[in-house]
Amino acid sequence: MKVCVLTGKQKLEWAKREIPQPGRGELLIKLSYVGVCGSDLHFYQEGRLANWTLDGPLALGHEPGGVVSAVGEGVEGFAVGDTVSLEPAVPCGECEDCRSGHYNLCRHIRMLAIPGEKDGVNAEYCVHPASMCYRLPEHVTALEGAMIEPLAVGMHAAELSNAKLGETAVILGAGCIGLCTLLALKARGVTEIYVADVLEKRLKKALELGATRVFDSKKESIEEFAKTLPGGGAHQVYECAGNRAATLQTCRLIRRAGKVTLVGVSPEPVLELDIATLNAMEGTIYSVYRYRNLWPQAIAAVASGAIPVKDIVSHEFDFADCAEAIPYCASHKDEVIKAVIRM
Repeated sequence: MKVCVLTGKQKLEWAKREIPQPGRGELLIKLSYVGVCGSDLHFYQEGRLANWTLDGPLALGHEPGGVVSAVGEGVEGFAVGDTVSLEPAVPCGECEDCRSGHYNLCRHIRMLAIPGEKDGVNAEYCVHPASMCYRLPEHVTALEGAMIEPLAVGMHAAELSNAKLGETAVILGAGCIGLCTLLALKARGVTEIYVADVLEKRLKKALELGATRVFDSKKESIEEFAKTLPGGGAHQVYECAGNRAATLQTCRLIRRAGKVTLVGVSPEPVLELDIATLNAMEGTIYSVYRYRNLWPQAIAAVASGAIPVKDIVSHEFDFADCAEAIPYCASHKDEVIKAVIRM
């Protein structure tokens, strides 16, 4: 099979590998769609992301939807031809964090497209534990299956912060994760949502998906606007940009007893917070690390039409163009909201 491999910073090459065979408890998946994530772009551009550093060849891609091609020994509930979404981070299932339900914090977790853990799925086939695969209803497409991964991040952020009907929310960053957070908040009944970004196309998409109002941070101050809200700020603030300026701004946007949720992953390991303002507001900070226990809920929300996640996708690229698609996404962030590779 063909695999698109990152062999060094800004170096993508094609490799040929044997099609893997499913072991006990595994499925062989013929990939249909794989999302291009911001983390893929960081590994491509900088060779690192947060505390992970590229240490050898790595296939990117951790947002897969595909079709079951073979079923391993001992697997029940799946058949060849089933369309599935894959939860990409595989926990050990035995440690204290896994047993307590916080399997996303498992110290032995193996995540797709992370150095030292597992190769990604920018390939024609992959094998994956059946326990982390989810069959999609007939009317849910493999593209939507690939989009469950970023959607789960937004849903985890909304659930962790316990966002609810009647609250106001501010989202900083209208990339894929910010837009997924917007959709997750709307599905929970939050109707007053303000979104800030510096890219016009993303702000337009946020309005299309139901934002109350958007702010171009190059021209408008969302901090000044937040002061005009009842209580002098928002109940909920979500940092989805993963950058220094937005992170510093978060605590200045909440009302008293408000909540800040850090969703974006920054390439910089250390960022500043306005702790003085946070203390004065007696605010609460939540940090989001991927997701947990959300795939069935996310699939059901997409299947019901409550969350139109496919509407976030702005670009599709053929797998044959994968080595060009990733650099294109990295250099056209003003144009690409969310790209997927069509396998």
